[in-house]
Amino acid sequence: MTAVPHTPHDKARLRRLLSQRNQEPGNTAAIDAAIEQAFVRNVAILVLDMCGFSRITARHGVIHFLAMVHQMEQAARPAISGNGGEVIKQEADNLFAVFATAEQALEAALDTLRALEAMNAVLPPERALLVSAGIGYGPTLVIASEDLFGPEMNCACKLGEDIAGAGDILLTHAAHASLPANRYACSEEAHEISGLVLQSYRFGQCLFDRPWRSA
Repeated sequence: MTAVPHTPHDKARLRRLLSQRNQEPGNTAAIDAAIEQAFVRNVAILVLDMCGFSRITARHGVIHFLAMVHQMEQAARPAISGNGGEVIKQEADNLFAVFATAEQALEAALDTLRALEAMNAVLPPERALLVSAGIGYGPTLVIASEDLFGPEMNCACKLGEDIAGAGDILLTHAAHASLPANRYACSEEAHEISGLVLQSYRFGQCLFDRPWRSA
């Protein structure tokens, strides 16, 4: 399994380079190249969003919901690391991770859903853990263990947080195009957000197991 290469550079280094860029307008190209070399990685982005914040907090309170988010993380983090991924940050009820391939991101999302389904089987209905997922793929500026920026990150967020429903996995066009051929069944969709049309693919089913799961 291909692991995401580790990038050790942190936000402090990025801030120094950005300050240098602002102070040296004639050196923009060289500084941009240094930033890209240090921080930009071609990765798959997985955004997991916990569903039902308003409904659950209104009925049971924010502490109850935060405890559920913690349970979601307990299911998602092993699924992410088990598929070669790296958790970048947890923000409110969202979890953000990167992978070397979109296939790894998709399998991590599926493993997370399976783990949550098993947990829900023994939880009372008011504590059912439901998530939606968005997946992007492409050049992304990654700050180690802190944050990530880029067009595919933005699209993955919109798909996972704003469009996908509970149990849904939506992929950007780039993420879907990078999947192995004839392994996953997905249906094409188009969504309009802020006047822009966002093309996506809704995961339907696995057509066969990954080779390393067939033993």
